[in-house]
Amino acid sequence: MADLLYTIKANTPKDEVIRQLREHPEIKFVSLVGIDLAGNDTDEKIPVRLFIKDIDDFYAGRAVQTDGSSVVLPGIATLNNAKVDMPVDPSVNWFVDYNFENYDNETNRPVGTLRIPGFLIHEGKRVDSRAVLTDTLIHVKRELINLFRKHPAIDGLSVSGSEVVDIVFTSATELEFWVKTPLEEASVEEMSASQVMQEQYWERTHGAVRCALEQSIVELDKYGFNVEMGHKEVGGLKAQIDESGHLTHVCEQLEIDWRFADAVQAADNEIVVRTVVKEIFRANGLEVTFKAKPMIGLAGNGEHTHIGLAAKTADGKLHNLFAAQNPAEDYMSAVGYGALMGLLKFYEVINPFVSATNDSLNRLKPGFEAPVCIVTSLGHTPQIPSRNRTILVSLIRDLQNPMATRFELRSCNPYTNIYLVLAASYTAILDGVKAAITHKTSELLAELSKDAGQAGFYLETERAYRTEQDVFEDFTEEERNRLFGKPPATVWENMEALSKYPDKVAVISSGGALQERIINAFREGALLRWKTELISRILPELREVVRKAKKIDADFVTDLDAYNWNKIFLLRAALAKDSIDEKSLFTQLITALNAGEYERASSLQVEIYAKIAELKALYDAYEKNII
Repeated sequence: MADLLYTIKANTPKDEVIRQLREHPEIKFVSLVGIDLAGNDTDEKIPVRLFIKDIDDFYAGRAVQTDGSSVVLPGIATLNNAKVDMPVDPSVNWFVDYNFENYDNETNRPVGTLRIPGFLIHEGKRVDSRAVLTDTLIHVKRELINLFRKHPAIDGLSVSGSEVVDIVFTSATELEFWVKTPLEEASVEEMSASQVMQEQYWERTHGAVRCALEQSIVELDKYGFNVEMGHKEVGGLKAQIDESGHLTHVCEQLEIDWRFADAVQAADNEIVVRTVVKEIFRANGLEVTFKAKPMIGLAGNGEHTHIGLAAKTADGKLHNLFAAQNPAEDYMSAVGYGALMGLLKFYEVINPFVSATNDSLNRLKPGFEAPVCIVTSLGHTPQIPSRNRTILVSLIRDLQNPMATRFELRSCNPYTNIYLVLAASYTAILDGVKAAITHKTSELLAELSKDAGQAGFYLETERAYRTEQDVFEDFTEEERNRLFGKPPATVWENMEALSKYPDKVAVISSGGALQERIINAFREGALLRWKTELISRILPELREVVRKAKKIDADFVTDLDAYNWNKIFLLRAALAKDSIDEKSLFTQLITALNAGEYERASSLQVEIYAKIAELKALYDAYEKNII
């Protein structure tokens, strides 16, 4: 299989594309990949012969259409105006997805599908996630180059702004995922103990998990992703061996990291990586989940997103715009400080794109190294880079390699729409750079490090934005909320930020791509999924939790057993049992959601989750006391 075609490089001419496809007849299909506002990628099977025949129409968007019922574009592609055109994007890499369960008889090779990233166009306008990021970066690049020409002397930079001829946006994601044996359940309590005792992190993999991980790394490198590492993460449990010598009850958490790329390409790459990993683990009899919080009480799946910015000069050299000229004396350049301040200042309206589901917010809880506060850490001194894992945005630095300086946004998860997050982040960064460009780094360090209540020239007076302490251990919840802002508890609360902070929305939408109708469509889609999931999935699951908390018949019952059962009984009734005059919390939530009373529904969701947690803890104590 060494001569399989895995990648058609960006900007390959049409005739060369045709030549490569004809040289590889095992590639039978073409699939156009559009990314809707929920982050879903389209997939279809178009015979290669049609693509070759009508290649000009594919480039122009005349060959393939979909409609508003097929993609998440609410309020844009409606049922009475549904046609969406799908042109290809030749400016990025195209990848071949091979089906190793279906071999071509003539070539004896697996059948391949050429997956071609594209755009979604409605009424002549691009309305998809890829387009939002692509067009945003064009705007940010133009603004930065003009800014540097007006202000060529930038404090802390080793290059003059007048020398900058191009801007390079570098990004990367890290993929965490849980692996388990299908239909087998492991003890959450036992895995929680293993997690606390750090028995799994960076442990040696075994059996089918090891095979699948190794195969994934090898396969991903064939696509040119330059995988840097694959390893076990904090969550998991030692597998068991059955009578035939096979591992059973596999339940482990893994991570794979690969090399950075241009921002759009990086987001495209992530989709391919998820697909390859899932298929290879499935072929090894294992189930993979990328959910942010697949098991409550255990570590969730993060997707730390790295954000960088570099300038290209006429001699072709790249210069990291965040790195300080003297990294042992300064944390960052003026551009770096401004970029970080912009990211933090506008995070309230970036966060809706980061965490748009119930699942994503389940992960962002204190105690699991998942960030809940809008705060950064720089390190106690410039000579010692920070590795504070409790903050939202990490400053990653290597004193021996200035090109490594970047930001790590730690709140994303594998199903975050990275296209929209990067678009909003880079426009926020642009605003911060504009504010910082005329200041010295010492002034910017003071601004970023100011105390809550201290006025500054850019950041909000009532907030603090930097700490070198442990956010979870060294602050109470009340202190965290006061200093760094109260985090949203539900999807509704998170989406409300888009209405609550119109001035901040104006900044992240200033490039014209992340425009009002895109933001409104994203918000509408997120709230519809929030409502539907609560009614159709989450509440039925919680009803089962309530039903399973049954009274246990026992010969020996103490007063503590009676006391606990009475509390459990009352909780079960409050959660799930209606009477003529009084409705349960579950019924109240369904009624509020169906009536569009989302603020009340959000409050009820928070109350229900708290009572379910109390019920689980009480029943666990009650059950363990029965002998």
